[in-house]
Amino acid sequence: MQQLKQRIAIITGASRGIGRAMALAYAREGAQLTLVATDIGRLEELKAEIIAIHGGADSVVCMAADVRQPDQCEAVTRATLARFGRLDVLINNAGVYRANSFLNYTDRDFQDMLDVNLFGVIHFVRACLPVMQQQKSGAIINVASTAGKWGSRNQSAYNVSKHAVVGLTRCLALEASGFGVTVNAICPGFVQTDMVEELKSQASQAAGASAESFMAAALARVPLGRVIQPEEVAEMAVYLGSAAASGVTGQSLHIDGGMVLS
Repeated sequence: MQQLKQRIAIITGASRGIGRAMALAYAREGAQLTLVATDIGRLEELKAEIIAIHGGADSVVCMAADVRQPDQCEAVTRATLARFGRLDVLINNAGVYRANSFLNYTDRDFQDMLDVNLFGVIHFVRACLPVMQQQKSGAIINVASTAGKWGSRNQSAYNVSKHAVVGLTRCLALEASGFGVTVNAICPGFVQTDMVEELKSQASQAAGASAESFMAAALARVPLGRVIQPEEVAEMAVYLGSAAASGVTGQSLHIDGGMVLS
């Protein structure tokens, strides 16, 4: 039985990594999708892959949008409603990463990560939450990070943005609960994506270590001793977007191999 059959979902940052895995998992579970990223070419390739596997050419819409721009987020929401008639799930996955020591970060670095990682979430929630409130149902899933739950060296700007997403998730959950809307965050640890490769390169350089030694030290903090796969994060997003998670809200769920225990 498909867990998301006939559910309508918007997924941002869908062209690669975790977002791509979520799109494939949601399609497998029967969802109809609006896929959002800045790279429309990659989105169209993903759409073709989804159609080849699952069929349903009318069940996937691709839209190029910059989450930093509120009008573009609103346009995506309007287009989704025009195409599908409702909205059941919003996954805020778009994000950027930049590593450096605190003293070497610039104000622009902090602002860039806040603009995408935090305000991208704010803009899409502002566009989508009123629709869900009117429906008296919906699920908002914010992709945060274990960096939103603890301190770590050489990524303070990134951590600030992800701590903000975790805090926002809790506040939104309280305000949305009276409308039957759930709001949760997923906090991945090291996931095998382009971003973790950027982390290895940038963070190791900031720490003055080789990428290999940096990653070995990082995985030494992970009880399971391995990197998480994007598909594992996608399965958590499937659960949070399904009826099975209708009683779960305001949570920041780790999927990190035990790196952060709380």
